[in-house]
Amino acid sequence: MGRKVTVATCALNQWALDFEGNLQRILKSIEIAKNRGARYRLGPELEICGYGCWDHYYESDTLLHSFQVLAALVESPVTQDIICDVGMPVMHRNVRYNCRVIFLNRKILLIRPKMALANEGNYRELRWFTPWSRSRHTEEYFLPRMIQDLTKQETVPFGDAVLVTWDTCIGSEICEELWTPHSPHIDMGLDGVEIITNASGSHQVLRKANTRVDLVTMVTSKNGGIYLLANQKGCDGDRLYYDGCAMIAMNGSVFAQGSQFSLDDVEVLTATLDLEDVRSYRAEISSRNLAASRASPYPRVKVDFALSCHEDLLAPISEPIEWKYHSPEEEISLGPACWLWDFLRRSQQVCEAVRSGNEEVLADVRTIVNQISYTPQDPRDLCGRILTTCYMASKNSSQETCTRARELAQQIGSHHISLNIDPAVKAVMGIFSLVTGKSPLFAAHGGSSRENLALQNVQARIRMVLAYLFAQLSLWSRGVHGGLLVLGSANVDESLLGYLTKYDCSSADINPIGGISKTDLRAFVQFCIQRFQLPALQSILLAPATAELEPLADGQVSQTDEEDMGMTYAELSVYGKLRKVAKMGPYSMFCKLLGMWRHICTPRQVADKVKRFFSKYSMNRHKMTTLTPAYHAENYSPEDNRFDLRPFLYNTSWPWQFRCIENQVLQLERAEPQSLDGVD
Repeated sequence: MGRKVTVATCALNQWALDFEGNLQRILKSIEIAKNRGARYRLGPELEICGYGCWDHYYESDTLLHSFQVLAALVESPVTQDIICDVGMPVMHRNVRYNCRVIFLNRKILLIRPKMALANEGNYRELRWFTPWSRSRHTEEYFLPRMIQDLTKQETVPFGDAVLVTWDTCIGSEICEELWTPHSPHIDMGLDGVEIITNASGSHQVLRKANTRVDLVTMVTSKNGGIYLLANQKGCDGDRLYYDGCAMIAMNGSVFAQGSQFSLDDVEVLTATLDLEDVRSYRAEISSRNLAASRASPYPRVKVDFALSCHEDLLAPISEPIEWKYHSPEEEISLGPACWLWDFLRRSQQVCEAVRSGNEEVLADVRTIVNQISYTPQDPRDLCGRILTTCYMASKNSSQETCTRARELAQQIGSHHISLNIDPAVKAVMGIFSLVTGKSPLFAAHGGSSRENLALQNVQARIRMVLAYLFAQLSLWSRGVHGGLLVLGSANVDESLLGYLTKYDCSSADINPIGGISKTDLRAFVQFCIQRFQLPALQSILLAPATAELEPLADGQVSQTDEEDMGMTYAELSVYGKLRKVAKMGPYSMFCKLLGMWRHICTPRQVADKVKRFFSKYSMNRHKMTTLTPAYHAENYSPEDNRFDLRPFLYNTSWPWQFRCIENQVLQLERAEPQSLDGVD
């Protein structure tokens, strides 16, 4: 009697509303799974329409085209003799659900709606979908006529049920359900479900992969069983990068690991596992068995099919592996590069993919550079064709910075331009002086703070105008077809405080590092020095961060970011995490930092720092409404579009909140003056 099952999961680079491309990638994954002997194939969440459709879910077209793709899948010979588990939106009794549609041999077996919707951070699923709230309950779903004509079924089960094949029992959960306090897999496992599948649309955040893997291994460690996780990969059309990491686990061990950063549009994982290993593992956990004896049963959909073969004694089984994690620095080097590639369709990774025979990537490269016979020989060669770097100097720029830019451009191979913006600045200020009869001065020359700031901003904004001019016409000037995207370079900490000029050189088409902290970026630069042999980065790393917008002092930089901000980047990162991740306002942040910084700051100093941060943050919050779309990598991102939803018009004096802080400081100073001695 057969007991070894071969199952498949996948990571697909699906694209919102790309129904044709999505269909082809789904079919390719099913074909690969079948060729490897799999008899069950799991795909990512909402893979038919693409996860990131957002308000397009409201449109009847999205539902219609999803069913059309489903019909094409059901009808295809590729999907015969394998249970296919695909994701799409379904409307049932005029309510829209995020569903799994499971079918076999031109028959729909079950439509399983999502029961716990992701609705925090970047996720807004409750805006478009309703969770299925009827646990262990199914209803009849009347199929659209186009599906009825194919399957010869009028209705199919819709709801919370499991599948029973001749040899095992299979249950589904969808993405967020794995992360909830009482996940469906708990009760399903207690009710005898041996294979649990999870279709995810889980985006990358630095250090998140560890949490995801720990969750899956803990599931199967406590309750036994086989767990398949599928995920979206790539850029789905917005700020998020979905990082794959598909996996297959059993009894607390991982048996198949998918890549986290890959240019392959279709990645399929398979494993052959012994169901008796699940049964023997569970049989000796007495606490689990006691709970299982009291478990409420799930509705079971009987399937005349087996995942195992009748004679499988000699079939080799998969061995457990140890999960290989990327360091945060590696994540920064790979994630934004893959995200950018999906926008362009960088470059070491691209060259490696071409060398390994990836024809799709090679075709994309040739389209981008507009040469049908081009094959990149090394990263510097490709970089010179797709990346233009530009150093825009002014009389306030140091020679050291210019040299660093030139040396780095040479080492990476970019097409590099150096220019001076002083004539443009002089022309713009000349117009102002002609109209007003006034000539503003820098503070170093006796001007006011208003004059000083305006003179800095005009330089920054002229750089933005020039960046877009060169993006549109620099290739034309070289006799090359096409145009360029403008890349932004503001990081998450600068954005959080608003330490940037609105519509300046932080304004761009996309920003690959806009969601990454200054601390992580410094670690990434150190990583690149070694990994990519870029010694020019060493002097950049050692140089103080500066905008170079104020006059030099004896030829040296007189302005630094941290002096301008009135706080260090390390402090800013702490403020950002407490504000967003820990959900703290001014008073609760002050109370938290009293303990965190008790050995280095007095309560008065902590209060002053918190007030300074919130005053500057609220004063500059309006800048977040125009923030360049950035790769999302940090949980304290201030990105205003969808992740960090807050007003941009504040009472920047925070009178009530700051008064609460002040009262607390006065109490502490009166009560324990002796405890503050020795704190500078």
